[in-house]
Amino acid sequence: MERYELNKYLESFEIRLADLERALNLETLKKEFEQNSQMMTAADFWDDVKAAQKIIEKTNNQKEQIETYESLLKESESLSELASVTDDQSEDFLLITDEVLALDKSLKVFETLILLNEPYDDLPAILELHPGAGGTESQDWCEMLYRMYQRYAVRKNYKIDVLDYQAGEEAGIKSVTIRIKGKYAYGYLKSEHGVHRLVRISPFDSNARRHTSFVSVEVMPEIDQRIEINIKDEDIKVDVYRSSGAGGQSVNTTDSAVRVTHLPTNIVVTCQNERSQIKNKEVAMDILRSKLAVLEIEKQRKLLNDIKGEQKEIGWGSQIRSYVFHPYQMVKDHRTDYETSQTVSVMDGDIDGFINAYLKSGD
Repeated sequence: MERYELNKYLESFEIRLADLERALNLETLKKEFEQNSQMMTAADFWDDVKAAQKIIEKTNNQKEQIETYESLLKESESLSELASVTDDQSEDFLLITDEVLALDKSLKVFETLILLNEPYDDLPAILELHPGAGGTESQDWCEMLYRMYQRYAVRKNYKIDVLDYQAGEEAGIKSVTIRIKGKYAYGYLKSEHGVHRLVRISPFDSNARRHTSFVSVEVMPEIDQRIEINIKDEDIKVDVYRSSGAGGQSVNTTDSAVRVTHLPTNIVVTCQNERSQIKNKEVAMDILRSKLAVLEIEKQRKLLNDIKGEQKEIGWGSQIRSYVFHPYQMVKDHRTDYETSQTVSVMDGDIDGFINAYLKSGD
C-alpha cells in the first residue's frame, strides 16, 4: 500500500466514525445505558421477570455498541498517530497497512450491524423454500439454495434446525422449512425473502439445453413475547401423518408428523422434525404464530406505503436475484444491482455482499 492510499483510508475512517456516532446517537445512548444500569440495581428489579430480562438484554446491547465504537475510534486515532511518525520504507509501515485493512473490515461489520435496528432484527429466522414449476429441475435448484443457506449459517456460527423436509421424487426438494438461530439471524436473512432465479445448462436434460428455474424463499422472524398472537382452537385444523426424511427413509414408525391449517387465513404449516407428535405440534404452532405476526407487520407496512404513495410487492416471477451459470458466471441482486462473478463462493454461503448491499439500500 502506498502512502496516499493509507492516508485515504485514515481520512475515510474519520468520516465513517463520525457517521457512526450520529447513527448511534452516542450521547443519548450513553445516558440510556447509565439509566438502565441503575435500574438493574433497584431492589424491585426482579419483581417482573420478563421486563427485567428485556432491560438486561437491551443494556447489554447498548454496552456492546458503546464499547465497540470506542474501541474502533481509539484504534483509528492510534493508527493515524503511528502513520504520521513512520517512514514509508520501514517494516513498521507494512504492519500499519495490515492493521488499517483489518480496521476497515471491522468497521464494515459494525456499520452493517448498526443498520439492524428494526424491532425483530435480533430474532431467529424461519426460512421456507418452495420450488416453482419445472419439476425436478426446480426441485434441484431448491436443494442448492437450501445448501447455500446451511453453509451461510455455518459461516456465521448459527444453529440450524430442519423443521420440515419434503424430498423430491427423483432429486432435489419439494419444500423445506428451517430455523436459523443466532444473533440478528432474521435481521441479516430478511434480505433473502423473494423469488430466486437460476439459469444454467440442466444436468437433467440429455440435450444439454439451458433451463431457467425459480424458487420462492419466505423469511420470517420467530416471534417472541413482543407480539401477542392469540389463536383460537376452532380456527385451526390439525392432521397427523407418518414422518419421512430426505431420500424417503423413515424417520420413525408412528404418525408423529403434524400439519396445522389456520382456517381464517388458509395458512398451512407442517413439522416432522421431532419424534413426538406433541412437540411437532408445538413447533408448528410457533411457526403459525410467526406467519400470522408477519401478516400483521405487512398490514402496517402496507398502510405506511399507501400513505407514502409507494407500491412495493414481491411476487412469483418478480425475482429479487438471478444466478446465471451459463453462458457466463454472474449472480446479481435486482433490488440493489450488487453483483459478483464468484458463483461458486456464493453457492458456498458467501452472501454477505448481497445482505450488506440490501441493508445499506434501506429497502
